[in-house]
Amino acid sequence: MATASILVTGALGQIGTELVPALRARHGESAVVASDVRSPRAGSPAGEGPFAHVDCTHIRELDNVVRRHRVATVYHLAALLSAVGEEKPRVAWEVNMGGLYRVLEVARTHGCAVFLPSSIGAFGPSTPARATPQVTVQRPTTMYGVTKVASELLCDYYHSRFGLDTRGLRLPGLISHVAPPGGGTTDYAVEIFYEAVRQRRYICYLRPDTCLDLMYMPDALRAMMELMEADPARLVHRNAFNLSAMAFTPAQLAAEIRRHVPGFEVDYEIDPVRQAIADSWPDAVDDSAARDEWGWKPEHDLASTTRDMLEKLRARLPTRS
Repeated sequence: MATASILVTGALGQIGTELVPALRARHGESAVVASDVRSPRAGSPAGEGPFAHVDCTHIRELDNVVRRHRVATVYHLAALLSAVGEEKPRVAWEVNMGGLYRVLEVARTHGCAVFLPSSIGAFGPSTPARATPQVTVQRPTTMYGVTKVASELLCDYYHSRFGLDTRGLRLPGLISHVAPPGGGTTDYAVEIFYEAVRQRRYICYLRPDTCLDLMYMPDALRAMMELMEADPARLVHRNAFNLSAMAFTPAQLAAEIRRHVPGFEVDYEIDPVRQAIADSWPDAVDDSAARDEWGWKPEHDLASTTRDMLEKLRARLPTRS
């Protein structure tokens, strides 16, 4: 059996689909085991190297793959996202918390480092909405947010109680041209590009003035890897660092897209569930702790993200003449 040093759970999700190839490019194909409860489709990047079928709520499956591949670092991505979590709150708790607990227990047994993505969903309506501090009030109003706050605290506990090397980021909404959206509140910021290319028209489920933190996936992938490679002596907060790149509204994004797609139209049909979730999140966070403690600096803004998304999607999607 080939030896690997990194395990990625939830590898077929939005982040994992791109993180696995990025890690393999950095560390070698055989050094990264992709895992998921699903099997990879033919041609999927996750299937081009080591792959394991793992349900993170089953500790024996986790232990077997970590032992078999001599895993030293786990990127634990398996989770239900915000909108899906509101539809299935019990499942969200079982997957998000039950899975994390078992990952941490296996990591404690085998001495693995653990990366966990948290989210701006860990904040709530009583959190300061602008320049949201690294340490602040966290009273989310969604099951997804509840699990993220609890996850941050549980990772802190395993670090302080057992000395486990746990690290994490409060990710903003992510924009990607590779994987489809996975049931998050900020999915509009991905869907809008697809529809701009296909139809030159999009129906948005958030109000045009809803401001949220977002990030282009290449920045997010780099941030995850840089954090896990950072000098642990410099890390004060660990779980989880605020992370920011750009904050904008649907109206601002539509205006930027129109610079490249003349005549692009956006209508608004508000989804009250996702709008309420978005309204409970910050407009923009203060990520100075990440910048100071491990040198975080984004490379993509709204203009460069829009250009690259449209270029990549036009190369593979049918367009309206």
